[in-house]
Amino acid sequence: MVAEPHGTKRSNLGEVVILFLRLGITAFGGPAAHVAIMEDEVVRRRRWITQEKFLDLLGAVNLIPGQNSTEMAIYLGYLRAGWLGLVLGGMCFILPAMLMVIGIAWAYVRYGGLPQFQASLYGVKLVVIAVILQALWGLGPRAAKTKVLAVIGLLAVVAAGYIAVDAIAVIVVGGAVAGLVRGWTRERVNRSKPIFVMLVIAGGILAFSHFATLLGNITEVHTGLQPLFFYFLKIGSILYGGGYVLFAFLQSDLVARWHWLTSAQLLDATAVGQVTPGPLFTTATFIGYVLGGVPGALVATVGIFLPSFVLIAISGPLIPRLRRSPIAGAFLDGVNVASLALMAVVTWQLGRAAIFDVTTVLLAILSAILLMRLRINSTWLVLGGAVVGMIVQMVPG
Repeated sequence: MVAEPHGTKRSNLGEVVILFLRLGITAFGGPAAHVAIMEDEVVRRRRWITQEKFLDLLGAVNLIPGQNSTEMAIYLGYLRAGWLGLVLGGMCFILPAMLMVIGIAWAYVRYGGLPQFQASLYGVKLVVIAVILQALWGLGPRAAKTKVLAVIGLLAVVAAGYIAVDAIAVIVVGGAVAGLVRGWTRERVNRSKPIFVMLVIAGGILAFSHFATLLGNITEVHTGLQPLFFYFLKIGSILYGGGYVLFAFLQSDLVARWHWLTSAQLLDATAVGQVTPGPLFTTATFIGYVLGGVPGALVATVGIFLPSFVLIAISGPLIPRLRRSPIAGAFLDGVNVASLALMAVVTWQLGRAAIFDVTTVLLAILSAILLMRLRINSTWLVLGGAVVGMIVQMVPG
């Protein structure tokens, strides 16, 4: 699937740097929009790779943890300019958003939350919730495409929302159950080995999650650079389901368990990730700055993105085999439906914090209608939410 790089000439590396710096500055709209923009740039305009190759890469990044659009930038950088292109492609896509978020976080902390900025977030928060609902509405039927997957999704909602089971365990167990069911319903021939391998991988993810959590829990009350780095390294290493599932982990750990953040701060971090271009995972940058200043922002950013670089570098030869395995595919189906279940739970939790009066109810409903019925681009809606929030906050009473 992953062809030899097209060369490591300086001109190719310059093309990678220029393209992904520009996308890092202008690519609003979340991972799906980012992938569509990349397809237009590298397939239709620049003809770096074929449509078929692009689809292969997209399938590959869906099989590994991390944010798809960032991993696409890393993969495309490698294919165009070799190993240095791999590094610079991802860094150039991440860096502009990281710098923007650090600037916003500085103002947020320096001015006690910035009344004007908070006013804009008043409307943006509601759009964030509507965007997540739109994703659930579109992805839900495709994720719960069988009765088994639908049941796994419902059980995941109960486990995460009512029993407070760890989000990582919900996702991994959901994938393992789907893989076991798929393997058990196949012919006996050659099913034992893939089931065993799947269980070993699932157990390894849970073991790593537990180990990384212990490292990140050097202190549960007082934060520091080392706990921040290891926590976001863990998240970047095991997070499936896209940027919005990140919110479920943050709510579960940083708000509910360790009390490093309040629900309001998490909503603000989420909104900042929405209003800036580039990867949604720069929410970690904002949180890192709030908890530890510029050093905290840097270690949180490195922690959450580093696994993507490592996984892309080592996973190329393995991806074709995984994609051809029915049991591995079923495992990923279970992971996806459990991830959507977490999204549903966190949407409910965030909604309770953001929707508190008649105005917020009406704005939330309007945002959902504009997104789901009129198909307005989420970028424009986020900007509109900021303007509406400022207007509402300026009106007396």
